[in-house]
Amino acid sequence: MKVKKIGILTSGGDAPGMNPAIYGAVKAAHALGIEIVGFERGYEGILNRKIKKLDITQITDLMSKGGTYLRSARSVEYNTEAGVKKAARICREEGIDAIIVAGGDGSFRGALDISKEGINVVGIPATIDNDIGCSEYSLGFDTSVNTVIDAIDKISDTANSHDKCCVVEVMGRGAGYIAAYAAIATGADVVIIPEEEFDVQESLIKPLLKVKESGKNYSIVIVAEGVATANEIGDLIRENTDLDVRTITLGHIQRGGSPTANDRVYGCMMGAMAVELLALGKTNRVLCIKQGRVTDIDMYEALKEKKDVDRALIRIAKF
Repeated sequence: MKVKKIGILTSGGDAPGMNPAIYGAVKAAHALGIEIVGFERGYEGILNRKIKKLDITQITDLMSKGGTYLRSARSVEYNTEAGVKKAARICREEGIDAIIVAGGDGSFRGALDISKEGINVVGIPATIDNDIGCSEYSLGFDTSVNTVIDAIDKISDTANSHDKCCVVEVMGRGAGYIAAYAAIATGADVVIIPEEEFDVQESLIKPLLKVKESGKNYSIVIVAEGVATANEIGDLIRENTDLDVRTITLGHIQRGGSPTANDRVYGCMMGAMAVELLALGKTNRVLCIKQGRVTDIDMYEALKEKKDVDRALIRIAKF
């Protein structure tokens, strides 16, 4: 069946790169003569018929915008069998043949659910945590880690000026990509991530004492939120050393901001390629990056794939 009308939604946490993905999808749909609409606030937008027509004039400045033009929300109703059936029925009533979903694993599972009700789906990996198993890279990670690097560079300046040990908490509840990349890029003294066993003395105290003994007058500790809070790590340092500790939680600044070139280009490519896949009659696919190239794989297989932070990355971050 030829796809005549596509819906696109963003789900889960917002990520820089979602807007470029919307941009790419609209441009491709326009070029291929396919109508495209957006669902506002994720799957909740389908259930509430919050449907926005998308055309070229609306998306001209999306490439430079962070967040998501279509907004995002979690839907309790959609997580029920009745909710999925209702969403599929609404799509059919609105003449929508297919849906593009930008988000993480949870968003893709939602896409698979509605695909079982006869709606074609394609997923785009978009999460700052970079923890989608099937793809080497997910939209939003590059922008986020650059935001973190910029913040830690500034924190380092004042830590050096006042002989402080600064503990910086970054996002990454189940994955340490942001922490590990930022640690290498900023020359942090200690990095603590979920993928590595945390021992107070070996992972934290001994490395900090070694830094002090080397003559360096300040230190930077980066901790992923999935391990502990900055305040918890700060208290451990105070209990075991005489270092003057300050704690910083970067929080949601890591999600916002104008997308980097990587997130703009990959986002636009994935949005456009999602439309092309649907136009070719393909469904249940996830776009992903393998060896630097954008490709697509079966969504069921995508959800089975797992990945871990590169051991070399961790080793170098801990030098």
